[in-house]
Amino acid sequence: MSKEEELKKLLGLLDLEQIEVNIFRGRSPDETVQRVFGGQVAGQALVAAGRTVPPDRPVHSLHAYFIRPGDPAVPLIYTVERVRDGRSFATRRVSAVQHGKTIFTLSASFHRPEEEGYDHADAMPAVPAPETVRPTAERLAEALGIAKLPGHMRDSPIDVRSIGPLSIEAERDPSLRTRGNLVWLRVDGNLPDDPLLHVCLMTYASDLTLLDTVLLEHGTSWYSGRTTGASLDHAMWFHRPFRADQWLLYAQESPSAHGARGLARGEVFTAGGDLVVSVVQEGLVRPTRR
Repeated sequence: MSKEEELKKLLGLLDLEQIEVNIFRGRSPDETVQRVFGGQVAGQALVAAGRTVPPDRPVHSLHAYFIRPGDPAVPLIYTVERVRDGRSFATRRVSAVQHGKTIFTLSASFHRPEEEGYDHADAMPAVPAPETVRPTAERLAEALGIAKLPGHMRDSPIDVRSIGPLSIEAERDPSLRTRGNLVWLRVDGNLPDDPLLHVCLMTYASDLTLLDTVLLEHGTSWYSGRTTGASLDHAMWFHRPFRADQWLLYAQESPSAHGARGLARGEVFTAGGDLVVSVVQEGLVRPTRR
């Protein structure tokens, strides 16, 4: 499948079916995987919440918990609770349900833009331009010793380019171990001018590399079979407008890992240096039980 077809497929995943007031239905792209990708559930839940809020109130934060693994063979039902509609803020609570049980919850807050207020932000790290960085898919295939990755990974509509070592590289070379993880990413294609779509796509993409940051410190990867993991919770703050189809620098670090849980946080910058998103995630990260 081409990248254009993969992008169309991803956009279709985020175009939820409304089956009743405040109730939406989503699906998964691949029924052969073990569980639903966490970024997909978070992105779809944010779509459901955003569709119940006036378009002049963009999302400014979300807080989510992954409660049970999602079943990719079964549709996901998203129910939205309209917690509050104030003059400046709107709050929504979303539950994702499968097999009669809640597998995921999300709370999101939406804020009418205001001109007044103070303004400051962290500076973007100095990094090479994205055009000079090899696509991560190429490096991963090389590290795995295969000519090409499987189609869904090779033709992913999210162009990811890691600046530093990959976790599989740090697994083989202890000198590459680090707590930092710098990644350029963008949706590889032209997107419509829908702010909700851009933040939902960034929500999807934010889960692609974040837990890898925990592994980089310890010289292990998901590919060796020695480590298992899953997202536990996920929080995001959207500071400024951005486009997901333009290059974004995802600067990630892992300040702590303990008791089979690892914490990772990230800041997302535009290529022009504006800080647009902050992300924090805790994940289950433990050695594989043999």
